[in-house]
Amino acid sequence: MSKSSNPIKRDTSIPRRPLLWMAAALLFTLPPFFDSLAIWVPWLFLLSLALKFWMEPRGYRLRSVVLKLMLVAMAVTTAFVSYGSFRGVEAGISLLVVLASLKILEAHTAREFRVMVLIGWMLCLCGFFLSQDLTTALCLLIAFGLLAVALIQFHRGAAPGAIWPPIVTTCKLFLQALPLVVLFFLLFPRINAGLRLELRPFRSANTGFSDRLSPGRIAALANSSEIAFRAEFPGSSTRPSGPMYWRGIVMWRCNGMEWRAPYGPRSKTPSTNPDVAGSRSLSVQFPNAKEIQQRITLAPHGARWMFALDRPIKAVPGAMLARGDYLSSFQPIRKSRQYEVVSSEFNGNEITAKERAEALEVPASISPAVRDLAHSWTVHNRDSRGVVSSALQFFRTQGFSYSLTPGEYDDLEEFLFRRRVGFCEHYAASFATLMRLAGIPARVVVGYLGGEYNDLGHFFLVRQADTHAWCEVWLPENGWTRVDPTAAVAPGRASLDLTTFLETRIVAGQMGGRSNALIARLLRSGVFTNVRFIWQTVSYEWDTRLLAFDADVQEVFLTSVGIANRGTVFLIVEILLAAIALLAIYFAWMQLRTRSRVDRVKALYEYFCRKIARLGVQRDPCEGPLDFARRAAQSLPNESNRIRQIADAYILLRYAPQPSPGMLDRFAKEVNAFGARVRH
Repeated sequence: MSKSSNPIKRDTSIPRRPLLWMAAALLFTLPPFFDSLAIWVPWLFLLSLALKFWMEPRGYRLRSVVLKLMLVAMAVTTAFVSYGSFRGVEAGISLLVVLASLKILEAHTAREFRVMVLIGWMLCLCGFFLSQDLTTALCLLIAFGLLAVALIQFHRGAAPGAIWPPIVTTCKLFLQALPLVVLFFLLFPRINAGLRLELRPFRSANTGFSDRLSPGRIAALANSSEIAFRAEFPGSSTRPSGPMYWRGIVMWRCNGMEWRAPYGPRSKTPSTNPDVAGSRSLSVQFPNAKEIQQRITLAPHGARWMFALDRPIKAVPGAMLARGDYLSSFQPIRKSRQYEVVSSEFNGNEITAKERAEALEVPASISPAVRDLAHSWTVHNRDSRGVVSSALQFFRTQGFSYSLTPGEYDDLEEFLFRRRVGFCEHYAASFATLMRLAGIPARVVVGYLGGEYNDLGHFFLVRQADTHAWCEVWLPENGWTRVDPTAAVAPGRASLDLTTFLETRIVAGQMGGRSNALIARLLRSGVFTNVRFIWQTVSYEWDTRLLAFDADVQEVFLTSVGIANRGTVFLIVEILLAAIALLAIYFAWMQLRTRSRVDRVKALYEYFCRKIARLGVQRDPCEGPLDFARRAAQSLPNESNRIRQIADAYILLRYAPQPSPGMLDRFAKEVNAFGARVRH
């Protein structure tokens, strides 16, 4: 056989409406890319989408193979230069996004459109690898749904007014899949990481914590809104009174303005590290010592730091109480971690000779002027407490100021006698050094100060911006005593989180201009505050209920429903049987629903045939609806239009894969009204 000389020309172009749906979906995949990838990668993706909408109406295509190869080579080279290699999640995802951008410019056929939809779903998965916070999850869920809408719209065609049907169909598909999703989420065996997937290397700069405190390190986090942890106080309906200092790490080694923690945390000795029994004896010896129980939900940060109110009195599972009364995890914290810890106001009044010697070490590079300043306080005060008071008075009265951008300092003398502008780490480090020069054992503590209390969720939200450093001095009558020299310079900082403190100063006109003050008042208004609290509470539930649903939580859940300890294979078999049962119920329901609809259509049509038979037109059993309608219209010319409308509606309802909503009701009204119209 010879091929036809006039083959049918197939339209392989992508309709504009499905392309719009897909572009909207791809835009929602971008937020995690802007936060995690090289900045040029998402901008290249946006540029490709814009060029696609400029090229498509004009019929332009990226056709040249040589040009394609050149663009791929340039993109791969740029990605390699940006990351130094192709190893790692960020580099791999960047390469995928770049290649997807080029595919967008190239695609113009139905097959390529389907490939682009599949690439979009893969980008959704990659975005979830980069971030699992609630905002990202909602964006990716919208992107996933819009990609399904684009695919459904593509197969439905560009019928006028057909915007809502693909959206409704997508929602139906999602609702139908929801029971299986919930089933697999709750019962499918999982590893101990939950849904929190941290595939990227953690950066200590994001948390502000390391074993070294240098000027400017904490100030760099002043504008960070990343969550450090959330804290609840179970058994208490009110928030704790007074400032909240969340202890993180204790630094002993002094180098003037720079301090460093020991290379490895050491556990306290049994005599000074109370266990459960020790905590009971503590209450007996110090009946007035107030204990505070906290439930901390710590965000993953890749290090070992854990936090508690001053001071934790015993270790928590998976961590030790290190020398200096702070918690240190045995393993790096790479997933959201929740623990309960008890703190006490009792701080201990013992110090070993070795600790005293370590807490008095100062570098030889300290200038004579700084040494003379510390010595002058010892001359005029008989005890350590008087020296501490004189030092605080020096910071309070000698023109020191609190600033988020203090700049760099060469040495301690420049800070104390010339510029006198600093952030919390400058004051804590300099104060502790001065105390050691005055013969008072001192150390620096780094942690967090304050936090925003959420009245709706009843928890404190502590951000990275709340990172704080303070000093501890050893007084013979009190033991290790907290002294915060920053409070002498910025008195309101101790009672507020940093964001609220700065906004208060802006409103008072101490920082920024009038426009900044207006914005600060607007952000602290009741409406914005309530919206923020609602979002924080929902995000908290997302982190603690969904992302933290790991193997341990799943085991507790399975035990509560009575199907635990049956083995992984048995559990998988149960899941499969339950899934099969759900699918069987769904298919049976769909079958009944379809049959019910078809039976009603058939009954209405037979009713119509009986009505028209009474008018003298009898339908032959072998006669199809179109032939019967044509013959009936000839016999009843006055009702010919109505007869054809009823026949067309019947054919669509009986044989169309997806009749338009409301057609069955309109068909029933036409059939019921047909006889009355004729009689009238």
